[in-house]
Amino acid sequence: MRPMGVTIREWKGAWWIFINHHGTRKAKRIGTGAVGKKAAKQAAEQIQARLALGQTAFDRPQTSLTLEAYVETFLERIEQTRKHTTHADYRKIFDRYVFPVFKGQDLQQITREKVKAFAVGCLQRGLSAKTVQNIIRTLSSLFSHAIEDNLITANPALRPGKFLPKISKRRSINPLTREELALFLAHTKTVAPTLYPAFLCAARTGLRQGELLALQWEDVSFAGRFVEVRRNFTHGKMTTPKSGESRRVDLSRELTATLETLQLDRQFEAATRGWKEVPPWVFCNEQGQPLNQNRIRLKFFRLLKGAGVRQVRFHDLRHSFASLLLQNGESPVYVKDQMGHSSIQVTVDLYGHLIPGGNKQAVDRLDTPELQPVSATQAQPAATFVRPTSSDQLMPQAVMRKGYGVDDGFRTRDLRIHNPAL
Repeated sequence: MRPMGVTIREWKGAWWIFINHHGTRKAKRIGTGAVGKKAAKQAAEQIQARLALGQTAFDRPQTSLTLEAYVETFLERIEQTRKHTTHADYRKIFDRYVFPVFKGQDLQQITREKVKAFAVGCLQRGLSAKTVQNIIRTLSSLFSHAIEDNLITANPALRPGKFLPKISKRRSINPLTREELALFLAHTKTVAPTLYPAFLCAARTGLRQGELLALQWEDVSFAGRFVEVRRNFTHGKMTTPKSGESRRVDLSRELTATLETLQLDRQFEAATRGWKEVPPWVFCNEQGQPLNQNRIRLKFFRLLKGAGVRQVRFHDLRHSFASLLLQNGESPVYVKDQMGHSSIQVTVDLYGHLIPGGNKQAVDRLDTPELQPVSATQAQPAATFVRPTSSDQLMPQAVMRKGYGVDDGFRTRDLRIHNPAL
């Protein structure tokens, strides 16, 4: 134990500082691994020095820990809470963009002014505003962990929107039209019949490529005509869908029939090839393994060219699915559920401009009645004039119901006395 009641200890996989001074006890988690141990030792020494000078022992400990040293602790910590692709992206951001600028600097030396200058420099080098935003948000996440570890007092990268250009929420999409999609599917069915079910499924369900390749027969309900999207195959690993949650996607009649035929063909193929069982994957290669992402993408481009359809990304089949649903008048809420978006805002930001007609009809109803077009289905039919055959038929119905006399506003029932034109 150190003098003045300051000690460090490893507990539950992390290094802690324990302070027992004048009957008051406090514990602080510093970090994990060798980096955490080093930071804990440094912080304990500084706390010890403050106690010797009569200062409070419970101020935030100071540290000379460099950013690149703490990055290893940060990445180790989030490895179990982030997808492997996200973890790899974080490391790439630090190696490619952050270290060349901040390497060797202490965590506490990185101020908000430096972060702003770093962001401006990235923009001046030609990086997009979205890329710079991702870089600053990664830095912000690291600094938030450093605050929890009691290494710094403020996050200099917090709220990057305060100093970055405004980024449009509406991203550019390039969906195929109904005619282009029909040409592509017809061509595929002719020249690549074994791949046709996969491309039809992509076009009729809007599944991401990884979700499509990870689809298994147990996920398909032919009776209910839907699939449960439970998995995503990306970068050679099986993981969860992008949202982290499964979703149910409806199947059209054409797609249901195609998948039923494919399942029968797969059973026959398993028997002829001597497989012990039918592969679990709905779309697989001749070895019964999931289709290769790069090969299916390359084949997609070749089929587009052969069909005489403009080049788009594989992911644009997903955009085509959503855009065609909205153009057919389907609810954005239904499209959001089918696509697996985290919120309706994502759906509207991406595809709101494709929703037809409703706004013009809404503003038309603000016009004055005489400027509005006559509806062909009015609630009450317009009155038609029928030439009267007697003076009684000229009498207003309200007057006729009341009878005779001055209460009716007339001295006589014969309207010809009041209107000589009659």
